[in-house]
Amino acid sequence: MKLRALFDHVPERFAERMIAGLSSDSRMIKKDFAFFALAGSKAHGAHYIRDAIAHGASTVIAEGERPSDIPDDVAYISTHDARLSLAQAAARIYPRQPDHIVAVTGTAGKSSVADFTRQIFSKAGYRAASLGTIGITRDDRIDYGALTTPDPVSLHQTLQELCDEGITHLAMEASSHGLDQKRLDGVRLEAAAFTNLGHDHLDYHETREAYLAAKMRLFDELLPVGSKAVINADCDDAEAVTNVAKRRGLEILSVGRKGQTVRLNSVTRMDFDQRLSLSIAGRDYEFLLPLVGEFQISNALVSAGLALASGITVDQCLAALSSLKVVRGRLERVGVHNGGLIIIDYAHKPDALKEVLEAMRPFAQGRLICVFGCGGDRDKEKRGLMGALAHQLSDVVIVTDDNPRSEDPSLIRKAILATAPGALEIGDRTAAIEKGLALLQKGDVLVIAGKGHETGQIIDSTTIPFSDHDVVAATLQKGAL
Repeated sequence: MKLRALFDHVPERFAERMIAGLSSDSRMIKKDFAFFALAGSKAHGAHYIRDAIAHGASTVIAEGERPSDIPDDVAYISTHDARLSLAQAAARIYPRQPDHIVAVTGTAGKSSVADFTRQIFSKAGYRAASLGTIGITRDDRIDYGALTTPDPVSLHQTLQELCDEGITHLAMEASSHGLDQKRLDGVRLEAAAFTNLGHDHLDYHETREAYLAAKMRLFDELLPVGSKAVINADCDDAEAVTNVAKRRGLEILSVGRKGQTVRLNSVTRMDFDQRLSLSIAGRDYEFLLPLVGEFQISNALVSAGLALASGITVDQCLAALSSLKVVRGRLERVGVHNGGLIIIDYAHKPDALKEVLEAMRPFAQGRLICVFGCGGDRDKEKRGLMGALAHQLSDVVIVTDDNPRSEDPSLIRKAILATAPGALEIGDRTAAIEKGLALLQKGDVLVIAGKGHETGQIIDSTTIPFSDHDVVAATLQKGAL
């Protein structure tokens, strides 16, 4: 693509230059690529301009004046916002997207809402996919990924590939990092949803207000005026989100016990199913939701709101909700041992851990056993909060390692143990899970929390193969508990 087609203001002598690709990583630059010098948390891309040119970059996009040491034959484009320019250029070089794209943001529930929405789209007869923490999910396969919201180039390339394979409906997660770093700019959204705001990512955003503001970009800047905002009316920040959406001129669909669009009237628990009574557009409905937990009800209703916002009928929504399948690693029942139930969940934040343990308490006729840890190089405040919650809501707590990254894992465990008196400390995650399984008796419930669907454990800068699912399966198969 010619340089003039990618940017609005290009030096005339470079306007016809052909660009072969885009990247903000100098190591990924190839011949005739455009390099975007972005400000990072650890280093500024401006420091890598010479390296990018050495790798073949013919164009550099950055904020500020042209550096004096750039060769004359290299085009330089100054922009007020390099991140935004990268997203806009990516959207131009990969212009095709699915016809219907919806996004969901919030602290907890994004993966479930995105996947549930995909399932509703699919049940309604459309080629659908979801994109987020787990990766790219279609009806027939999952392509596992590493980031909730990919970088703009990868994201727009993925959108074009999905469009070209016939995907017409896409539900995607929008992380606060991705929104703040403008990774979703250029995505043509028709609706977006907000689930809740809990304690997370304060190592990045520093304050709760900044964390909420990052998520509000989805409604305040990215959703086109006149499109639809789906809001969990039962969350603490519902009013604040509603006010942002109203100022933007968005159509609001509120869901939940306080919802105006989809109102939850009552819930009757039936083993691992829940019978819901709803009011939608003045009509009453009842259906069986094959999921457990109050928060899964919330996730299902938010996904229904997104589907309705995309033109799916109420009857199609309810038919799909009645056959929802749990997302891998999200309150997932993975086995039974000695009459005790085994659950794996991704809960790695205080609110999420609280919701999972409260959801499973009614099913623990005996003890509720919790195995969990906290990640390194992340918000340290939540370690004590999660330790206190596990101590309060569980009968047996086993503190282990999650993804320690560059931190000393024993110090992470120490911070958790400070608020979880009497907890067992077993750093090796395999051994901790084996201990939890060995403790299981009839009527007990074991919750293995923190890693969910993940297939690796990050120690220092190395990711080693590791899966909670695999450990449970291998331990049960050995039968040596």
